[in-house]
This record gives sequence, structure tokens and C-alpha cells, in this order.
Amino acid sequence: MQAAIRTSAQVRPGGLIEISDAQLPVGRSVDVIVLLPEAAPTKRGSILDVLARAPGRLLYQDAEHVDASIHQERDNWER
Repeated sequence: MQAAIRTSAQVRPGGLIEISDAQLPVGRSVDVIVLLPEAAPTKRGSILDVLARAPGRLLYQDAEHVDASIHQERDNWER
């Protein structure tokens, strides 16, 4: 049966990882597998959230504002 030791380590500058465990046999060759934890999923906002953060913000706040703007433009065309 193959023995396994599960431990965690902190990656140091330069990608250096140090593993220390009393169960590791001195002078023996071992295989090391490094598993990176899955990245936390990023929260995706709605398009309105994206537009709210954009420079100039939203041009219209709701459908009524859109309708009012359209009517104003049509009135300007008729002049």
C-alpha cells in the first residue's frame, strides 16, 4: 500500500514551497503533487450594476425617463 501525507504549505517568493513532516523518511525520494485551491467565483453583477459604476452613470433611471426623453426629442423635431 502506498503511503500518503496530506499537508498544506505557504508559497514563498520565487515559488518556493517547504514541506516539513516527521513522518517523511529521511533520505528517501518522494513524489510531490501540488494542488492549488479553486479560486472563489467572482460575483457577476447585472448590466445595471455595471452601468451604475460607469463614468456618467445611467442616462435614464427607468422606462418613464426614456419615454419622456423620446417625447421631448419628437417635440424638438416638430419645431
